[in-house]
Amino acid sequence: MRESRTKEPDYGNWVSERLIYLTGAIAVLLLCLSFIFLILIVGAALFIFALVYFLYARYKFSPRGGNVQAQIRELLLDSLDWSGKGQALDIGCGNAPLTIGLAKKFPNAHVTGIDHWGGMWEYSKSVCERNADIEGVAYRVNFQKASASSLPFEDESFDAAVSNLVFHEVSDARDKRDVIREALRVVKNGGNFAFQDLFLVKRVYGEVDDLIEAIGSWGIESVEFIDTSHSDFIPKALRLPFMVGAMGILHGKK
Repeated sequence: MRESRTKEPDYGNWVSERLIYLTGAIAVLLLCLSFIFLILIVGAALFIFALVYFLYARYKFSPRGGNVQAQIRELLLDSLDWSGKGQALDIGCGNAPLTIGLAKKFPNAHVTGIDHWGGMWEYSKSVCERNADIEGVAYRVNFQKASASSLPFEDESFDAAVSNLVFHEVSDARDKRDVIREALRVVKNGGNFAFQDLFLVKRVYGEVDDLIEAIGSWGIESVEFIDTSHSDFIPKALRLPFMVGAMGILHGKK
């Protein structure tokens, strides 16, 4: 145990290596083909630009480049108004940075992290468990595979629930508002929640005021919205809507 805690946890990066390699491969292919079909030089240039942008974003998200990912998670944790006693749920935990962050911030809590894992993301349950062990909270966290659109828990199972930039990625839910409603279903009456996502993307969630009104109509005691998309620590280049430029936090009490 002592030896494992000297290692660094692997929380991954929102810009995956797979995306970098794929973009680079397409850029090289188009560049080669442009010697035959000159018009393809335009496409090659676009993919080279995209490659440079993704490399920059990956660097800024990483601990070496400013750890923007960690700072975004801190915004969410700071917005959760919870006593820290009881059971908490992290929806879409990835490699468990938020799950572990919750456990460390609230030493009297037990935290469950769920994720579908697989696909294009470089995350897994085994890495979650290893990270929890390294961070010294393995005895207060557990992980299981599940979809955010259909959580495998009874109504009102948790005292608190969180999620960070996940809901818009849930492919098996056509209406992302249904994902929010499902997350709130498993929160106890009087429990707390804090969800950060691209809530400012109107084609996904509609107007924020309408979204808040809809959530209130589900019997939620209080819900507020915080626009976190232009936080000072986020570089302007990362404030594009498809990156983190449309994110915000919905938090409140059920």
